[in-house]
Amino acid sequence: MADNKDNKRFTGKRNSHSNSAKNYSGSKNRSKSYYKKPSKPEKTKPSIKIAFLGGLNEIGKNITMFECEGDIVLLDCGMAFPDGDMLGVDLVIPDFTYIEQNIDRVKGMVVTHGHEDHIGGIPFLLSKMNIPIYGTPLTIGLLSNKLKEHSLFNSAKLNVVNVGKKVKLGCFEAEFIHVNHSIPDSCAIALHTPAGVVVHSGDFKIDCTPFVGDMIDLHSFARLGHHGVLAFLCESTNAERPGYTATEQTVTASLDSLFRQARNSRIIIATFASNVNRVQQIIDCAEKYDRKVAFSGRSMVNYMKVAEELGYLKVPENMIIDIDMLSHYTPEQIVLITTGSQGEPMSALSRMAYSDHRKVVVGEGDFIIISANPIPGNEKTVGNVVDELLKRGCKVIYEGMYDVHVSGHACQEELKIVQKLVNPKYFIPVHGEQKHLRKNAELAQSLGIDKKNIFIGDIGSHIEINEKYMKELAPVPAGKVFVDGLGVGDVGSIVLRDRKHLAQDGLIIIVASLDVYDGHVISGPDIVSRGFVYVRESEELLDEIREHALNILEDCADRNIKEWGTIKNRIKDDVSKMIGQKTRRFPMILPILQEV
Repeated sequence: MADNKDNKRFTGKRNSHSNSAKNYSGSKNRSKSYYKKPSKPEKTKPSIKIAFLGGLNEIGKNITMFECEGDIVLLDCGMAFPDGDMLGVDLVIPDFTYIEQNIDRVKGMVVTHGHEDHIGGIPFLLSKMNIPIYGTPLTIGLLSNKLKEHSLFNSAKLNVVNVGKKVKLGCFEAEFIHVNHSIPDSCAIALHTPAGVVVHSGDFKIDCTPFVGDMIDLHSFARLGHHGVLAFLCESTNAERPGYTATEQTVTASLDSLFRQARNSRIIIATFASNVNRVQQIIDCAEKYDRKVAFSGRSMVNYMKVAEELGYLKVPENMIIDIDMLSHYTPEQIVLITTGSQGEPMSALSRMAYSDHRKVVVGEGDFIIISANPIPGNEKTVGNVVDELLKRGCKVIYEGMYDVHVSGHACQEELKIVQKLVNPKYFIPVHGEQKHLRKNAELAQSLGIDKKNIFIGDIGSHIEINEKYMKELAPVPAGKVFVDGLGVGDVGSIVLRDRKHLAQDGLIIIVASLDVYDGHVISGPDIVSRGFVYVRESEELLDEIREHALNILEDCADRNIKEWGTIKNRIKDDVSKMIGQKTRRFPMILPILQEV
């Protein structure tokens, strides 16, 4: 009985426990059905589209367009200097056609730094559309000065953003990341978008001992890489150079040594107007050796004024003198800082070299330092300026003779460090010629990025990226727009071809008066030659040209050909052929006809 009772008791307990379990189970089931939301498929992230309007397969003219969920953000808008074939052209800027087609969706522009190849095209863009622009203090200061020259400052929407901060632009959030470069306040940009994070390096290098400010913010690159970066657009300027870019401190030591060598000479130093750090180094040396400093070149004067006003340039009191005051001091008391490190024809140093400067005459006793490396393509021009200075008896320090310049761009090991920290899914080399882009792509591959996840583009390239794929879209309108004087875009390939033709072969103008009734020649044709032959020694050839043109005009009259376009084309073709057979030259033929 006891056993039964115990069994019953035990059984009861089990039943009770069982009921309790049942009740608990029931409660659990009820809570499941009541609290748990039905599972939904994970939402696919949208794509981001990137259009490259400049800066690929060229040096300068950097501008990139990003589009996500209908919103557009622009990054940089630079200019480039014309090459030798662009006769008479002052500047080259991007083609804004695609931006104009989508202007209603543009939320603004972010600017990485204040160099001309990143801000030089902005005034021309703002003359067409007034969009908000965001940049660091010095960048906006330099841009403001530029916009004042174009009478656009008062209407411009300029916004200062300090490094480390973010700004909201539609569905984009742009984060400004401090980097080292040859101008203060340079930054990379991280675009936080619904599609993912896209990082653009801007121009950068890793300098652990920069002349001014802190070293590059590698922590932010690592933070972004840790959380996941969809795509990394990385500059490629020095991708061919192994190792590391030298620190700015090497220039300080070199300048000090050169100042000692030039103790009894006038020192003239050519550098980029925007290289504020270099100018500060020169000013510090001038103070040490008790010299006055003068600036030459409009852009140099403007840049230094802005940099000093914003506190990026520290100048001792009474050190700066006007260039007109040079004659009041002995040569050993002077340092002249000038533009023209790239041999630009209209720059101050070039005018000095060719005795065309109104206020400075160079010669023996001048110690000239070119504190810049030639931009690819400018080597010959810089060499010509150096030759002219040497002919005048100047001592010239240039290129690799001393450490008077260090690059502002990352070499291979620095590129690899930042690429590894960012650790992107997709890699896009930017800022450079084809050889630079491909070398940077090879570096990315060596770090483990799959070749199919690397895109090497061209101006006008348009790509779409999301978590699952990267594909190339149809190209967008892009290219080069030439600025010639006050004209923007009115000089195209045909005009440049004609200019080149004129420069190489010269011009022949054929002027004739025709009878309004029967088309026969009343007077002429008269021949005017420019740049073709020396007229006094080629009268026989010109007489043959005149006779040939007359025969063509009379033949057209006899055939009753009165369409002026047809007549002019016959003159051009037949006279050109005749001159080519006799001289192997092909001048431009310009017929001018009038009816009497």
